Amino acid sequence: MTAETRTPAPGQPVVFRHGTVLTMDASKRVLTDADVLVVGENIEAVGPALEVPEGTFEIDASGGVIMPGMIDTHRHMWQTAMRGYGADWTLTQYFVWYYLEHGTAFRPEDIAAGNLLSAYDALDAGVTTSVDWSHGLSTIDHAEAALEALEGTGGRFVFAPGNIFAGPSEWSASPDFKNFVERRNPRSDMLKFQLAFDVTGDPSFPEKGAFEVARELDLPVTTHAGVWGATNDDGVRLMHEHGFMTPGTVYVHAATLSHDSYQRIGATGGSVSLSTESEQSCGQGYPPSWVLRRHDIPMSLSIDTSVWFSSDLFVAMRATLGADRSYEHLRAHEAGETVTHSALRAEHVVDWATRGGATALSLDHAVGSLEPGKKADVVLIKNDASPASFPMLNPYGHVALQAGRGDVHTVLVNGRTVKHEHRLVDVDLRSLRSKVEATVEHLRATLGEEAWEKGMNPDIPETRILDNPYMYTDYRDASTHAKAT
Repeated sequence: MTAETRTPAPGQPVVFRHGTVLTMDASKRVLTDADVLVVGENIEAVGPALEVPEGTFEIDASGGVIMPGMIDTHRHMWQTAMRGYGADWTLTQYFVWYYLEHGTAFRPEDIAAGNLLSAYDALDAGVTTSVDWSHGLSTIDHAEAALEALEGTGGRFVFAPGNIFAGPSEWSASPDFKNFVERRNPRSDMLKFQLAFDVTGDPSFPEKGAFEVARELDLPVTTHAGVWGATNDDGVRLMHEHGFMTPGTVYVHAATLSHDSYQRIGATGGSVSLSTESEQSCGQGYPPSWVLRRHDIPMSLSIDTSVWFSSDLFVAMRATLGADRSYEHLRAHEAGETVTHSALRAEHVVDWATRGGATALSLDHAVGSLEPGKKADVVLIKNDASPASFPMLNPYGHVALQAGRGDVHTVLVNGRTVKHEHRLVDVDLRSLRSKVEATVEHLRATLGEEAWEKGMNPDIPETRILDNPYMYTDYRDASTHAKAT
C-alpha cells in the first residue's frame, strides 16, 4: 500500500457518495447519485445526500456501482494452492487425481495454505461470503487447519466440512468429528456450518447416517447432485423418500436430473448452486439454469475450484448468461424459430450472485442486499484508470458483462474495510506466497516430478486430423490421416 492511500480506521463510520446503488432489495431499486452510510457493523442509511456523523470517512463513488458483497455458495478452497494446475482436466481426471491418487498427500498446513489464499482471493474480487466446500479433510487436524486459516481474514464464511476418502456415514458419525462441530461452530452470521457429502444413488442408501448426523447437529446439507456419471436421480429420490430433502439443502450443479428430481427440489424448498464454468468444461451436464427457471427453483452462483477455473463471480455471471442464452437460441434454431427477447437478464445473474446466495445460505436476514439494518457487506466497483469503466449506462449489464476483479475499488465485510483503492488492506502477500510455495514444493516432492508433470498435462487422445476442411476440392498432402466421408 502506498503512503498516500488512506483507509477508514476501525469503527470509523464510512459513507459512499454519489454512486449508482444496486440495492438488490425485494423491489430491485436502482438509485442514481446516491449514498450508502455504514456505522459500525451495519448499513445505517441508503439514499441521496445523506447526513453523516462527524468524522465519517468519505469515499467518492461517482462513476461507480455500489452493490452488496457477492456470495459464493460452493468453492473447494483447499485446492486453490494448485491454481490452474488442472486447466486441461476432465471431471474423470479430477476424480482420479484428488479422490483416488493424490488427495491424501495434502497435510493440514497445505489445506490451510489453500484456504488462506482462496479467502483473500475471494475478498479481492468482491466476494464477501464464501462456502468452503472442504471435502479434503482426512483428519480432525485437517479440519482445524482449514477453519483456522479462514478466521481472521475478514471474510464471512460457511464452513462445509467433508471427507472424500471415507464414507459419509463413517466420518460424520465419529465422536471426534461431532465434538469438532459442537466445539467450533459459533452459529453466527460471520461463520456458519454445513455438512458436505454426496449421494451416489446406491439402493442401500449408505449416506443415510450422514443425514441423521446433520439432523442431530442441526446442520444444512450441501451436496453435488446431477453430476454425470457420479450422482443421479436415484440419489435425489432416496433423499426424498427418507425425508432428507429439506429447506436449506443446497444442490450443487444439478445438471443431469429428470423433471421429477427438479420438482422434488422445488417442492421441498431446496436451491441450486450453479458453477457454470465448471459445468461447461468438466462434463457434469449442460449448465441447467434454463430448466431451473422453468421449475422456479432458486439459484445462486459458485466458483467450484480454482484448480481449473476463474476465481471470481464476474466470470460466473457472464458464463451463466452465455450458457443460458446459447441454449435458448440453439433450441429455437432447431425448431426453425428465432429468439427475439432474452428471458435471462443481466439483473437476474447479479441477483443470484448476491441475494440468491444469501437466501440459499439462510443469511438473507443479514446480507445480500443494501438495506438499513443489514450487515455492511458492501462492494464499490469503480476504476477511473480504465477506459472500460465508462460510459456506465446499464448498471446490471456493467456488473455482469463489463466489470472484473481489477475494478473492485473497495470492499467492506461486516463494516470492516478489507480492500480499498484496489488493494487488500493489511494482507502480507509475501508471507502468503511463501506458504503456498511450500505446499507446491511438498506436493511435487511427494508425487515426484514425472507424476507431477503428467498430472498437469494429461494425455491428448489420438485424433483424426485433416489438413483440408474444404469440400470443394479433394487436394490433400502426405500429412492427411484419412479422407472425410
